[in-house]
Amino acid sequence: MKTRKQNLTGKQKPGKKNIKQPLKHSFDQKAAMRLNKYIANAGVCSRREADELIRKGEIKINGETVTELGTKVAHGDTVTYGNKKLSHEQKVYVLLNKPKDYITTADDPQQRKTVLDLIGNTIRERLYPVGRLDRNTTGLLLLTNDGDLAKKLSHPKHGVRKLYHVHLDKPVSKADLQNIEKGVAIDDKMVRPDRIEYANPDNKREIGIELHSGQNRVVRRIFEQYGYKVTKLDRVIFAGLTKKDLPRGKWRRLTQKEVNYLRMIS
Repeated sequence: MKTRKQNLTGKQKPGKKNIKQPLKHSFDQKAAMRLNKYIANAGVCSRREADELIRKGEIKINGETVTELGTKVAHGDTVTYGNKKLSHEQKVYVLLNKPKDYITTADDPQQRKTVLDLIGNTIRERLYPVGRLDRNTTGLLLLTNDGDLAKKLSHPKHGVRKLYHVHLDKPVSKADLQNIEKGVAIDDKMVRPDRIEYANPDNKREIGIELHSGQNRVVRRIFEQYGYKVTKLDRVIFAGLTKKDLPRGKWRRLTQKEVNYLRMIS
């Protein structure tokens, strides 16, 4: 496999004496960007994961395989991963209030409605959901092409706050509420809500539960273990973002202040 190695200045390392290897591009140092950041900005993965792709020789610049970390990409370079040409896009951050019956995915082979259908062609950049909400769950969903931030916000270790309003088929007993608060085993892992309480003191079928677990259908599965069926599930807070002035099925771009806050907590 043909490889090319560069040092941090973008100059090719010397090989045999009296043999000069021509570079296929030259760098404008002010415009150059580290390759792992370029890959993350393209929405492929986080920077750390991008380093692994580079080490494994899965990234090419202008047709040449690159394996050295610290390689930089200049304006006009073509970066490819597999057969896909990567695009260094402007970062876009969208908050969506998801309705029922929409799939939280970029594409669906069954041609069902996806959350991206709600955005349409208004935004040209390709967005990806941060985490998932199942088809029947409503509420806040963040979409972005910032792979680095998306990865961090999805990881439980960062403790991203997620608050759900849960409607159940019957009143929840105080004892069950206390047991859930102590922790519930899901997929051999103990899930402990950060907070759980009655959302409406006069209606014990409605529960507010805050947690940072990212497991699939975790809220529904918690209550199912105690014999309750979730009839309605709505995410009302995600990473400090709320549904204020955002009707169901609508979306908006995040403000720079909100983006800076997300970067800070992650």
